Amino acid sequence: MDLNSILSQLGVGSKDTVYLSVTPGVGLELIQLDTSSRTVKNYAYRPLEYNESLRELADIEAFKNAVTELFAELKINIKSNVVLNLPMVLFGSKELPLLLADDAVTEALTSEVEQSYIFKRYEPVISWIDANNSQSGDMRKLFYSAVQKNTIDDIKNALTELGANLSGVEMSLTSILKALAFSGLAEEQMKENISWNLMLITQSGYSICSMIGKNIVDYYEEPLAIKSFEGDEIYNAINASAQITLMSYPANYLYVISETDMVSAELLSKRLQTDGIVNFWENNSFKKQDALPVSLEVLEETAHKISLEAIGIAVGSNVSMPVKFNFLSGSATEGASDDPNEPVHVVLGTTEFDISPNAARNVAAAAAVVLLIPAVIAFMVVPMVAKQKQTLLDDVNAKLQQTDAEIKRLQEEQNKQNDFDVNAEIKKVLGNNRSKLMAYTALGESVPKKLWVTYFVAKDDGKFDIKGDSSNVEDIYLFFRNMKDSLISTKLRLHKLEMKTESVDEAVTIDPNQPTDYEFEITNMTDAELNPPPPPDPNAQQQAQQADEQKNKGGGLLSKPLLNFGKSNN
Repeated sequence: MDLNSILSQLGVGSKDTVYLSVTPGVGLELIQLDTSSRTVKNYAYRPLEYNESLRELADIEAFKNAVTELFAELKINIKSNVVLNLPMVLFGSKELPLLLADDAVTEALTSEVEQSYIFKRYEPVISWIDANNSQSGDMRKLFYSAVQKNTIDDIKNALTELGANLSGVEMSLTSILKALAFSGLAEEQMKENISWNLMLITQSGYSICSMIGKNIVDYYEEPLAIKSFEGDEIYNAINASAQITLMSYPANYLYVISETDMVSAELLSKRLQTDGIVNFWENNSFKKQDALPVSLEVLEETAHKISLEAIGIAVGSNVSMPVKFNFLSGSATEGASDDPNEPVHVVLGTTEFDISPNAARNVAAAAAVVLLIPAVIAFMVVPMVAKQKQTLLDDVNAKLQQTDAEIKRLQEEQNKQNDFDVNAEIKKVLGNNRSKLMAYTALGESVPKKLWVTYFVAKDDGKFDIKGDSSNVEDIYLFFRNMKDSLISTKLRLHKLEMKTESVDEAVTIDPNQPTDYEFEITNMTDAELNPPPPPDPNAQQQAQQADEQKNKGGGLLSKPLLNFGKSNN
């Protein structure tokens, strides 16, 4: 069993933390990455309706069904930690006094968020971070994001009912940035001190994220009714709207990503009038290549569905990004989550895995069990072994008592008969008993599983004869060698080894594919001892004597030759 299998059974490893992404235009995605080779190890998706206007799941029951089907398709244990990517609902920045404590910052940002039309109906969950190098005097700049609390609660409850645990929630903007970094698609743009703009096109409009390397500098979002345009009108509308905005964010690069099938990022990148190098990526049906190589487990048509959001959420902590939001923790400082259940990425040799506090407890419990197993085995086995040894000792003591009684009896008989050599008799008895005991012991320890002893005799003079059957010759030779090694001075030999058949015809027609039984005989007796002559017949001597007497009397039929038998006297 390999390390990954062991970790999986303990609740640790690649199957312990599962990554899901709610991606408009695709549905619900489940993805597993091989971070060492930067490939997609496994992937599946299910269509799932997302309400763009309300920015929430249209049907939580459909979400539950999609989760169940994805786990079953990829044969993943449903009792796993789930890290989920959700479409961005609200993102912004705000300057606040440095003296404000974290609680006060959260309260101030909540008041700001509640001005949005979405959070006038639903309570928000806010996550925020400090913008790097953005302190000015007594003020500091913060980036914040918010999602509906009821959406988080509904998803968490749905996963709990299925047996899973929601351990992290991130939003699409940060997931896309992590995917661009992990895949190398924006390698040039994310170099230190390089200014670039990320332009995201969605069904509800477009947004521009001003970046320096991996750091967000500013953010701008423009609502646009893309569905109301036809044909090339949409490209002209976006270009006209974004031209002034892009002039406000001068940069070395512009990276255009389209999230909707209504706009091609490639066509839009050719229409936009801006300075600098323009790159694009189709995160929609216009996609012509995959962001990462995929394994043979993923079908080609399925691989084209893999979104940047799914890749970014599955990257986990393998990419260090200054911007990170987790809506289960409520707030974050320098991108670090306060969620006690968030998985921690661990590298063990060539194996990488995420481990949660629950999984760590499982490992500790398993380690305790492993340490206790030898003690339990010793506690149970030692008394059994001691009992077996005591039984053997009792048998030896019983035999010694029998021998002592025999010696005493012989000594008493010697006292009655002076010509009886008691010492010689004792040696004879002990020698015979010892020889037979050794033979029985050797026989019990040497018989293989597929060998049967059908006849055994041990004589007082150290002669042995063993007969039996076996289904193969190798076991016979093994048994013969073990007996010779155990009874060194007996000079045993393999007297007979032949197939067990009823007739010659049966021996000739034996099917080589069918098992064949063999007969054998192991002995140290001579042929005469094995086949002694029959005892003399007491009547035979009397019959021979009567024949001699009849011969001497001349009364036998052929006692004399017949002369001229059948010849005439004339």
